[in-house]
Amino acid sequence: MTVPAEAIVATGTLFDGRSARPNPVTIHLGERLEITGAGIREDWSLFDIRAGETEPPTMRIGVAGSPIRVEFTHQALAAALAARCPDLRVDDEKRGGVLRLVLWSIAAGVSVLLAAIYGVPVAAGILAPLVPQPVEMRFGLAVDGQIVSLLGDPPLCAEPAAKSVLDRLVARMTEGAGLPGDPVVSIRRHAVANALTLPDARVIVLSDILAKSKTPDEFAGILAHEFGHVAARDPTRAVITAGGVSFLLSLILGDLTGSTVIVGVGQAAISAGYSRDAERAADAYGVAMLARAGGDGAALAAVLERIDSDADTEASPTGFLRSHPYTRDRAVKIRDLAGEKPQGRQVLSEDDWQTLQGICAAEPAKPATDRNQRP
Repeated sequence: MTVPAEAIVATGTLFDGRSARPNPVTIHLGERLEITGAGIREDWSLFDIRAGETEPPTMRIGVAGSPIRVEFTHQALAAALAARCPDLRVDDEKRGGVLRLVLWSIAAGVSVLLAAIYGVPVAAGILAPLVPQPVEMRFGLAVDGQIVSLLGDPPLCAEPAAKSVLDRLVARMTEGAGLPGDPVVSIRRHAVANALTLPDARVIVLSDILAKSKTPDEFAGILAHEFGHVAARDPTRAVITAGGVSFLLSLILGDLTGSTVIVGVGQAAISAGYSRDAERAADAYGVAMLARAGGDGAALAAVLERIDSDADTEASPTGFLRSHPYTRDRAVKIRDLAGEKPQGRQVLSEDDWQTLQGICAAEPAKPATDRNQRP
């Protein structure tokens, strides 16, 4: 059985907050605080009572949100209120200020996230075509170095005869294409089938792509697809987006050292995070380019399907593809665009194709120490 707290009765003065006139009142403290006087009757919950700043022995109390204040000098009442009112000394203005600060911080964080998700990609699409070539060149150098480092510094494959075949193939495919810059394709020894397009028309092909290509047209189809990204300046757009998003997230996480931005840019380029529309556009561009070069555009579909199938068998992810249904959809669309296979035509002779396949056969070239030079 709970014993009720002892009731305390005292006298005091009430100020209604509208005038300076004092109103004598009787204060009765029980389970609630009752205040009565001439034309006055107040009934306050003990949880709502707040104490104001005064000099002892005077005590001033009120309720949160009300202008009414009561003053008294009864020490027993003051002690009882201190014991029974849990929020007596809470500063509502300060607490409200903290709450407002928290709410504004949450709102600011949400705004930054929305800008990262929706605003940055739109801005990147506008800015990418406006980046001057010298700026994009420096951009490409920085990203190239970061990518090679993130990949574990895979050695450059540069057997001279094979490199000569590769350079001639790239020149033949891109002649008259009007690309924003002359593409430079490098092949690096790596066990993952992937191809990365960077700003400044740089294309890094990992050697497993070459190993999985059964015909020169299949390999050329991969190159043509990447040149489609070059034409649309997708790498610059993707890197601007990744850098902008990483910077905005660094504001939230408190990392303004630049590491978040650098890692975000590098990882975005490795994952080739283009939209499906961008991938379809690059496929269409690649089919048309391969046809102009005398190859079979449908070969791109074949190599995509093989890479997808091998990734399943080897239980290894690849950044070049997306989900299986998406790969099948891409392959169907590519074959529709390619039409009839040209008879007796391919982009390389069998001798050149065999030579190109040996580009990594010789002793691997040491990774370039000066990444300020295009490979």
